[in-house]
Amino acid sequence: MHVVVIEDQERMLELVTSYLGEVGVDTTACADGESGLMAVADANPDVVVLDLMLPGISGTGVCKALRAAGNDVPIIMLTARGEVGERVAGLEAGADDYLVKPFALEELLARIRAVARRREEPTDRFSLGDVMIDLAARRVWVADREVSLARREFDVLSTLADRAGWVVSRQRLYDAVWDGADEDLRSNSLEVYISRVRHHLAGSSSVTITTLRGVGYRLDVRR
Repeated sequence: MHVVVIEDQERMLELVTSYLGEVGVDTTACADGESGLMAVADANPDVVVLDLMLPGISGTGVCKALRAAGNDVPIIMLTARGEVGERVAGLEAGADDYLVKPFALEELLARIRAVARRREEPTDRFSLGDVMIDLAARRVWVADREVSLARREFDVLSTLADRAGWVVSRQRLYDAVWDGADEDLRSNSLEVYISRVRHHLAGSSSVTITTLRGVGYRLDVRR
């Protein structure tokens, strides 16, 4: 297991990383939000331990940036303040768990293992920016509001979302959505369904569909 620890208090950072190292957890230590974001991008960790109060980019800002980029790494937020408002702010920013200082290092380890296990459990629901897709239930939420998609609209969106950030060729969309259908029907229908999906995503502040003429489409997730 690899854990990125983002904490600006030098003593706390040393205590946490030393303890985790002793129990066999690899760590990357960061003292501010900017270096923490870079470490998460580079290391692709299993869990992030994130202090709420950081110089520069706050812990809440780091959390929001990761979620806006489509990164679902489990995040445990640390804070010296235990007010309900602080906990709610962290959870609404995308944190998975919350731990108030001072805390027992053994409890932190237990929480790290718990959120890591939850990530390993198979799920059909995932988020890209402010868009959440449930593949099993065939449901979609845009900016926390559920939108209703027809069958082929959902198939187009899920196919693009499966390769978010990459170009999906027209042929791949044909095969996924119109398998076996007449070629002229597929060609004429694709632009229509792309337009409909774009309409459903109009309420999103982070997800768009880019057309690459003659090649295909790409679902982009902005920070």
